Amino acid sequence: LCAGSVRVKNVQNTMLKNLLDACGAAVAFYLVGYAFSFGGQNDTTATTFLGNKSFAQIDDAAFWFFQYTFSATSVTIVAGTLAERCQMAAYLCYSVVLAGFVYPVVAHSVWSNNGFLSITNIDPFLNIGTVDFAGSGVVHLTGGTTALFATMVLGPRRGRFYDAQGEPLETPKAFPGHSVALQLLGTMILWFGWFGFNPGSALVLGIPEYGQAAANAAVSTALAGAAGGVSALFTNLYIEERRTGEPHFSLLFAMNGCLSGLVAITSGCALLEPWAAIVVGIVAGWLYIYVSGLLIRLRIDDAVDAIPVHMANGAWGLISTGLMASPRFMQLCYGTDEYVGWFYSLGRGSFSAHLLGCQVTTAAFILGWTFFTMFPFFIWLNYKGWLRADSLEELVGLDISYHGSMDFKEGGVKKEYVEAYKRHKGNIRERRTNNR
Repeated sequence: LCAGSVRVKNVQNTMLKNLLDACGAAVAFYLVGYAFSFGGQNDTTATTFLGNKSFAQIDDAAFWFFQYTFSATSVTIVAGTLAERCQMAAYLCYSVVLAGFVYPVVAHSVWSNNGFLSITNIDPFLNIGTVDFAGSGVVHLTGGTTALFATMVLGPRRGRFYDAQGEPLETPKAFPGHSVALQLLGTMILWFGWFGFNPGSALVLGIPEYGQAAANAAVSTALAGAAGGVSALFTNLYIEERRTGEPHFSLLFAMNGCLSGLVAITSGCALLEPWAAIVVGIVAGWLYIYVSGLLIRLRIDDAVDAIPVHMANGAWGLISTGLMASPRFMQLCYGTDEYVGWFYSLGRGSFSAHLLGCQVTTAAFILGWTFFTMFPFFIWLNYKGWLRADSLEELVGLDISYHGSMDFKEGGVKKEYVEAYKRHKGNIRERRTNNR
């Protein structure tokens, strides 16, 4: 998906960064991430900020691998947003920090038995705790928020919002990806993978009826993804027809609408009725369109629209669970229907919003934690000169400047840019060495 969303001159660099996501996250999660997330959760009932056991150790291989895939997913969200202008060194640094420390704190707080927001805590927050079944908040909101802070510090791609003199462009310049086919292939692969993440999370519940919970999660996942795609496609069609008089069916909006619906349903996939999953998907498609347009108006450059897909809809996923979690599925999955979605509470004649309060608190905690940790970290990387690629490197493309194995004509790069880069390559490397 990311490779198809960038220009030809940055394809290799983007693919390598996605590969390194899996590599860096695996090592970091093995050494410290898993221990911080779940270490010692069965040894004590005390509420803790971090796990303190199982460093560089795997007690339950199946559980470790399942949780590692979540951490790697959270890390890879950031890569697309920063595509085409981020240095390799910075990418490696924040990947390790996110997978090894920042993400594990969130996972521990929400999913560990000792987490202060966990529904499995012996004394859960607001008597119920947070329901984030497969990670709308833990995975997607964490990754999406990190992406927002990162691109705010990094700045937009050259020519996206400003001209060569630094003056704002009246109309932002679009940088379309080089392959819609790769984007669609990536979207379909992700959708297929979601049927592993969401229904698979039912196995962690440890209940005899896990099959029923997994089946409902699969149904909700399919319906929300479909509703999100249709919602974004036809809403954008209506907006474009009103704005230009020419209706266009946008494959890009349909794909990102599907992903938005999938992100949003991830929190409550096993707990929502089918009609509620459709509602979640429809709203997710609308939210994607609004936030994507808002970023452009604010001149925040997100190369693959990861922020509206993952951050905005990760938050919506948490909130939607607090609104529409079904009593019968709460009873099935967690053994209680005392605290359910707020709409159901209203139907009972009660204004109890305990679950909704937990969900909103979790979203606020994730936003605050990532701001407190990752925003200063990116500012520090930028101060050291390790974050943004040099302007010449960006002009010729990161494939040439970091990998040296692309025909500049094929990538649409002007020959004089390549020659200028070759003349100044030594100076660029010298400046970076002096900044260390």
